[in-house]
Amino acid sequence: MLPVSPHVIGHRRPAAHAALGMALLVAGLAVPAAPASAAGPTTGTTVTLAAASQPTLRQGSRGAAVSQLQTRLTALRYDVGGVDGIFGPSTHHAVVAFQKVNGLVRDGIVGPRTWAALDRPVVPKPKYTHTGYSVEANLTRQVLYLAKGGSVVRILDASSGKASTPTPTGNWTVQRRIDGWRQSDLGLLWRPNYFYRGYAVHGATSVPTYPASHGCVRVPVPAMNRLWTTIRIGTPVHIYR
Repeated sequence: MLPVSPHVIGHRRPAAHAALGMALLVAGLAVPAAPASAAGPTTGTTVTLAAASQPTLRQGSRGAAVSQLQTRLTALRYDVGGVDGIFGPSTHHAVVAFQKVNGLVRDGIVGPRTWAALDRPVVPKPKYTHTGYSVEANLTRQVLYLAKGGSVVRILDASSGKASTPTPTGNWTVQRRIDGWRQSDLGLLWRPNYFYRGYAVHGATSVPTYPASHGCVRVPVPAMNRLWTTIRIGTPVHIYR
């Protein structure tokens, strides 16, 4: 597609600008994306007029556009929790996970750049292949993959260990599990799945967009509830950067 100079668009009269926009939409041409925000990295995704025309969605939004977003994220294997037209916490974390994988600003807001990336997304692949389910924590992207047979079947927002208490990298299996809250010396863990000593993949009420834990891999509590029946003792766990 040929980019359209913003200088050409900016000097048109309003009526002419609208006519040009309609012509571009029909032609499928794109408007160059705005400069990257200082709040975080972006992929430089080209924003089409179709993406720019979508409503900006954030936590608290409702309606058909939210259902469209949830349906698309679900098709891409992000853990939305269900399509109900309500932009709640699970949808927020799914959007953040998508933004992490696609190198976008991790703000949980679905604006033109995120809409555009949803049309041409990065499709992650697991690093390891198992016939059954396995869990992979990508510490660089701060996401957790549930994989099976060489494909990622679910993508969860995650927060691993901060610099002072890093999450150990390596290949392990789930060794023990607790079905409920565990009060550890460093805080509460929901349904922890221990893979190495006291390190676990567990649910937490706080899952920031950056590494913030004491070494475990945190995921949202509702996401852990949906993950709980899929993994078990012996499930492979791979932690890498």
